[in-house]
Amino acid sequence: MSAGGTQAAPDSQDQDSPETYIGYARARGFVSPGPVAENKTGHCRLPARLNLNQWGLTGSWNIGSENATLADASGQIVFRFHARDLHLVLGSGMDGKPVRFEVTIDGAPPGRNHGVDTDAQGRGVVTGHRLYQLIRQQDEVKDRTFEIKLLDPGAQAFAFTFG
Repeated sequence: MSAGGTQAAPDSQDQDSPETYIGYARARGFVSPGPVAENKTGHCRLPARLNLNQWGLTGSWNIGSENATLADASGQIVFRFHARDLHLVLGSGMDGKPVRFEVTIDGAPPGRNHGVDTDAQGRGVVTGHRLYQLIRQQDEVKDRTFEIKLLDPGAQAFAFTFG
């Protein structure tokens, strides 16, 4: 019996993206321009271009040592990656309300490249704190740009992992 979803064995032969933390204590590859205050809500914007393993935020976020929390009704995280699978540790807001999201890969819905926690249109819901499999590429693995649009306030983002 083989494991599926987030339990599936990684594709280590074609994976060039490392685990990446979103909180300021261990973040690397964060390239949103402008100053970002630690533990304070501020407006983030995306850079004009992302290189491999760079990421950014757009919207109003509070970036803490371990995670970033969306303060507005919507915000985005964009990551340039190279791996078969893209996972993101997410949590719902402090009030426990679900957070709707939509993901794209290279600007389009993932279609057959969706993960177990998204549909072909890229839609999903954060229902609690856990690892969400958002992309499982069936097509050629190459450098791609992933984007998640969080559609409700309070979402928490902790770390990207790849497989």
